Amino acid sequence: MERAGGRAYIAGGWVRDTLRGAPPRDKDYAVAGLAGERFGALFPSAVLAGRGFPVYRTPIGGRVCDVALARRETKTGPGYRGFSVSFLESTSILDDMSRRDTTMNSIARDILTGELIDPFGGAGDIASRVIRATSEHFSDDPVRALRAARQSAQFGYSIDERTVRLMRDCRDELASEPSERIANELARALGTPRPSVFFRTLMEARLLDVTYPHIFALSGAESAHREDAFERTMSILDRVSSDTDRIEARFAALAHDIGEDREHAGEDPRRRDRIKSGVSALRGWNAVMRLPSRWLACAEFVITERARVSEISSPGEIVDFLERLRRNPIGPDGLSAVMRAGVRETPGFLINRDKCYDAMDAISGNVLPADLTGPARGYWLRARRAEAIMRITEGMA
Repeated sequence: MERAGGRAYIAGGWVRDTLRGAPPRDKDYAVAGLAGERFGALFPSAVLAGRGFPVYRTPIGGRVCDVALARRETKTGPGYRGFSVSFLESTSILDDMSRRDTTMNSIARDILTGELIDPFGGAGDIASRVIRATSEHFSDDPVRALRAARQSAQFGYSIDERTVRLMRDCRDELASEPSERIANELARALGTPRPSVFFRTLMEARLLDVTYPHIFALSGAESAHREDAFERTMSILDRVSSDTDRIEARFAALAHDIGEDREHAGEDPRRRDRIKSGVSALRGWNAVMRLPSRWLACAEFVITERARVSEISSPGEIVDFLERLRRNPIGPDGLSAVMRAGVRETPGFLINRDKCYDAMDAISGNVLPADLTGPARGYWLRARRAEAIMRITEGMA
């Protein structure tokens, strides 16, 4: 490649994470000094994968890796599609680095010499734990604002003031971005150690209302616990996130007070109209931003049941509730995590759920009286399971 005028570099996340002292993931490569035709001739096994610019998939060291030709970008219109891209032989690795979003992502390592190419001081920003925009072109792609907020939550880094201002400049274009891009960053943010940082950062940058308006609506509303609903939600979200890695349970924690706005401030979450408001808000969110069905099922169950579960006392109600819970993807562990985070007392039958489920499952259709038919079979099973639950709950008293 070098004899043909090309130079190869490891670029982006692998270099960043190596400098962070974190386990690096797959290597991405950048090649400068070659046009696409020449690269294809030198590496005939490479498969062109990119649409708007050349990204090739090719085996390197026994693994299939992405190799992108160094490129320049010029903003020509709104959104992430509003770019003119050039990838000439004259494009250098410095040109390529300058178009990237933040300094910690604008670092490359020369494959031959091992030299670190760091024209914007990204290594120093990593050492200082600061997220800093590479240039004023940061706001050319508005979703970079969400990415900076998410990486702040992911790495525990602060965002410098100039970058926050550039994030604010993304407001108008973010309002018209495809909802899939906004939803994708939400999913990634929920996978971070402290997801609340993502939402608080967007609030600071005045972007939360145009990206996740149902969460923004919580700000200034009073929860049933006489706290600011946004602050309480952020606290619960982080506590659930420290308890479980399950994204659907974390989303349920995020959405548990959805619909809690100034109109419903301070209402008892057990009230039917309050529950209806929450479920309606959840479905409204899904109408404008398609959410995973698993997330929706978990969140709706939590909105509907979380405040009422502690009032369930009769054995028959416990059987019915445990059956509903078993069919829902939130599951006993997810629901318990949300309840603990909300400082709600977990009822004994939920703490001893394994014992309760074992007792219920021991009473199956195999033990039904032969003369029972139709609905009577279900009534008999429920009654016998309720008797088994009664024996367990009496033992917990």
